[in-house]
Amino acid sequence: MPATRKRSRTYDPAKTRTAVLAQFAHVRDAVAGLAPEQLALPTRLGEWTVRDLAAHLTLAVESVSLALERPEPPAAELGPLDYASATARYADAVAEGSHALAEANPDLAALYARVERRIAGHLADAPHERLVATRAGGMTLTDYLVTRTVELVVHTDDLNAAVPGLDVPLDRQALAACTRLLADTLAVRAPGAATEVRVPPYAVVQCVEGPRHTRGTPPNVVETDPLTWIRLATGRLAWKDALSEAKVSASGERADLAGLLPLLV
Repeated sequence: MPATRKRSRTYDPAKTRTAVLAQFAHVRDAVAGLAPEQLALPTRLGEWTVRDLAAHLTLAVESVSLALERPEPPAAELGPLDYASATARYADAVAEGSHALAEANPDLAALYARVERRIAGHLADAPHERLVATRAGGMTLTDYLVTRTVELVVHTDDLNAAVPGLDVPLDRQALAACTRLLADTLAVRAPGAATEVRVPPYAVVQCVEGPRHTRGTPPNVVETDPLTWIRLATGRLAWKDALSEAKVSASGERADLAGLLPLLV
């Protein structure tokens, strides 16, 4: 079992399920209102169009239904903190699947309705501790749903960035889970207690090797808002640009996170 799994925080299973369903519903409503010319717009994800991105968001949720339809794996090999390390190797396959799904489903509203019905039905009966087989290995259902909040929040932000005037809301619980998972991933990647990273109101973690503070304000502090943190952690925003635009504050000689980011690409 990976060492990261032992350090994962606990997520409320019921709240996580609700967050996934709520964020998917927000995206469903937004996609239903997009015109053909908006669906054809480019995104910040290379060759992906908005239509490709919208299709990919259904894959992120449909993967839960598909996992619950498979036999349980013998063990939970992975936890949420293994997610960032496990995604890169499947990027090409995910991109191909998203493009193919977009081409095969010109009626995105029908696709979203089908995916939503399936996951709602599966989650209504599946126990929280149910094990599921994912691309990367076995996980508990609750842990896998935490990773779905990352997919949904990150790509909702991509969708908003791609379509002028679009403002798909972010479910508070989904945003909180996504922020915390990415902050905890940083703490695992750069263990230590010399630097405190604050992402109010959702996360505070200590990381980076060096002198440890015991009281008062730590000598090295990084602070930013949740969306800026998520963009930094996923490579949507460069560290130097966040500093120059005053979207992040960093004080102390060990507060430069440029060499540690992004965590997930």
